[in-house]
Amino acid sequence: MPRQYPIEKVRNIGIIAHIDAGKTTTTERVLFYTGITHKIGDIDEGNTVMDWMEQERERGITITAAAITCFWTPMGLPRTKENEYRFNIIDTPGHIDFTAEVQRSLRVLDGAVVVFDGVAGVEPQSETVWRQADKFKVPRICFINKLDRMGANFEKSLDSIWQKLTKGAVAMQIPIGLEGEHKGVIDLLAMKAIKFEGDFGQTVKEEEIPQDLAAKAKEWRDKMVEKIAGEDEKLTEDFLGGKEIPVEALKKVLRKAVLDYKLVPVFCGSSLKNKGVQPVLDAVVNYLPSPIDLPPVKGTDLKTGQAVERKAEDSEHFSALAFKIASDPYVGALTFFRVYSGTLIKGSYVLNAATGEKERIGRILRMHSSDREEVDELYAGDIAATVGLKNTSTGHTLCDEAHPIVLEKISFPEPVISIKIEPKTKADQEKMGMALKRLSEEDPTFKIKSDMETGETLIAGMGELHLDILVDRMKREFKVEANVGRPQVAYKETINQEAEAEGKYIKQSGGRGQYGHVWIRVNPKKRGEGFEFLNEVTGGSIPQEFIPAVQKGIRESLDKGVVAGYPMVDMSAALYDGSYHEVDSSEIAFKIAGSMALQAACKKAKPVILEPIMKLEVVIPEDFFGDTIGDLSARRGKIEATSDRLSMKVIDAEVPLSEMFGYATVLRSMTEGRGTFTMELR
Repeated sequence: MPRQYPIEKVRNIGIIAHIDAGKTTTTERVLFYTGITHKIGDIDEGNTVMDWMEQERERGITITAAAITCFWTPMGLPRTKENEYRFNIIDTPGHIDFTAEVQRSLRVLDGAVVVFDGVAGVEPQSETVWRQADKFKVPRICFINKLDRMGANFEKSLDSIWQKLTKGAVAMQIPIGLEGEHKGVIDLLAMKAIKFEGDFGQTVKEEEIPQDLAAKAKEWRDKMVEKIAGEDEKLTEDFLGGKEIPVEALKKVLRKAVLDYKLVPVFCGSSLKNKGVQPVLDAVVNYLPSPIDLPPVKGTDLKTGQAVERKAEDSEHFSALAFKIASDPYVGALTFFRVYSGTLIKGSYVLNAATGEKERIGRILRMHSSDREEVDELYAGDIAATVGLKNTSTGHTLCDEAHPIVLEKISFPEPVISIKIEPKTKADQEKMGMALKRLSEEDPTFKIKSDMETGETLIAGMGELHLDILVDRMKREFKVEANVGRPQVAYKETINQEAEAEGKYIKQSGGRGQYGHVWIRVNPKKRGEGFEFLNEVTGGSIPQEFIPAVQKGIRESLDKGVVAGYPMVDMSAALYDGSYHEVDSSEIAFKIAGSMALQAACKKAKPVILEPIMKLEVVIPEDFFGDTIGDLSARRGKIEATSDRLSMKVIDAEVPLSEMFGYATVLRSMTEGRGTFTMELR
C-alpha cells in the first residue's frame, strides 16, 4: 500500500508544560478542530480523551503520555486530502514525578508546543521540560494560555520566557483584551485581528485591527521583524534600508531559525475559551520540522561497531525506537515506537538490537488515545504501537535483521524515594509480584528491590505522588491489595578525595586454595557522572581473564556504602596492580579481592552521605508569608528568593527531600487551604 501522506506533511509533536498550564485542555481543542472528536472533553467533568486512565480523570492531571494521530488543513485552504497534514501528537504529564514520560516522549518527537499559564508565566516545571527539550534538541513554539483568567498578563509572561528560558522568543501575536475582555488575537505577520466565533470557536474570522490597538500592534510588529530579519543577511539589509519585507520571506527565515534552535515563535490565547488554538496548528505546519527537516538519526552498526546514520527515507533499512510500554486492558502489553527509517509490514520479523532476539510484528495499531485503528504498513517518520512483543523494553532498538543498528538509548533519572510494600493476603502474594513486574516494564523510573536481610520488598520512584499512583494502579488494574510502609529517602554515598587500597583474598583449605590480590585507586567525580571502572594493569601482573571478575566485585560492592550502607555513586575505581597464583587464582577470588579493596579505599577517601535536595516553589497568600518561611527554615530549607505574583507571595527555596513528607497537608492547614507548592529534584 503506497504512503498516504508525503513525509514532509508529517509532524511529530509533543505538548509540554508545567502542571496546570492547560496542556490537556489545549490538546482536547486540537482534537476537536482536527475532527477526531465531535465533543470537547473537559478536565473538570472528567471526560477528556487524552486523560483516559481513571486516576487521571479523578485527579485532573496527566500521568501517562498519550499518543494520538490527527489531521489538519491550514486555515484558508480548502479541506482536501492534498492540503492535509498528519500530526502525531503526544500529550505529556506536567508533574515532576512523571518526568520519565516527558523525557521518553521528547526523545522521539521532532518538535514541541510549550504551553504557559498567562498568569504565572514560567514556572519551575516549565524550566525543567525546557531544559529536557534543549537536551534532545527539539525545535519548539510557545503558547501563552489562560489569558482569560484574572491577573493574566501577556507581556509579563513573555518577559519571564526571555529572562528564564531564551532570549530567542519572538512574539507572533498579541492579545485583544485580557481577563474577561479577552476577545481574540492580533496576527503580527498579517497585521489582522483574529476572532473566534461559534459555540466552540470553530469559526475563525479575520478583521481589521481595532483603532486603539493599531499603534501597539505596529510597535510589536517592528520588534518581530527586527528579530526575524536579524537571522538573515539579506533581510537585515532590507530592514535597515527601511524596505517592506514580504511575509513569505519572513516565514521562510523564521522556519529556518526555529529548526536551528535560534528563535522560538510565541502565540497566545485561551484554550478553555476556544481562542487562539487554530493559529498554533498553522504554526506547527509552518515552523516545526517534518522528519526530513532534521539530521539523520545516529546509531552504532552491530556488525562493525562503527557509527552509522539512517536517513528518514522509506527506502532505507528499517530502524525504530521503542519509547513506551503500556498495559492495555483489551490487548495486553502495547509497545509504542517511532520509525526512523525504512518501512514496517504487518507479520514481518524484526531484530531487537538490545537483546539480539527476533520479534514478530503481529498487529500494528495507530493510536487515537485509548481507541485504536489497525494498519498494515508503517513508513519512516510514523509513530505507532504494536502488540505482543515478548522481550522489548523502553529504549530498545528494533531494526532490519540484515542491517542491525543500535540507536542511542534513553537515560532516565534515578529514583529518589522508596516505600515498603507487602501483600495483604497470601492470595495477593503471587499477583503482587506479577503486577510490580508489569508496572516496572512500563515505567523505567520505577524500581523494585528485595532486601535480602529482612525479606522485605521495596518499591522506589520519583516522588510520593508517583508511588501513590502506582499502588493505586495495582489495586485497580491488577486487583492486588497491599499494605504500604512509610516513605524513605533514597540516600547515596560518595567520596571526597583520592585514595588507594589493597585487597588480598587468600584461602588454603587443603587441595586447591583461593588466591586473589589487587590494588585499587578511587577518585571522586562530579555530581551525576556515575561510576567508571578503569583498567590500568600493565605488564601482566593480573591476567586479562580475571579483570572482568574484579570489575564485577567492585560494582557489587558499590551497592553497600561504607558510611551507612547506601549505594555509592559519582566515583571512579582504577585497577592498577596486583598479583596472581598459577594454580590457586580464580575468578571468585579476584571478585572478592576487588570488593575488599574498594571498601578499604573508600573508607580512606573521606566518604560522605548525599541526600536529595528539592527545588521548591511555594505560592501563598501574603498573610501566611512569615509562618511559611519559618516552617521552611525548620525543615532545613534555604530560601533562594521571594517575589510577588498578583496578591500572592512566591517563595523559592531548596529543601532536603527527607523533610518534605506530608508537606501538602501541613501547607494546607497553615494557609487555610490556599497555599500550593511544586517541587522537583535540584
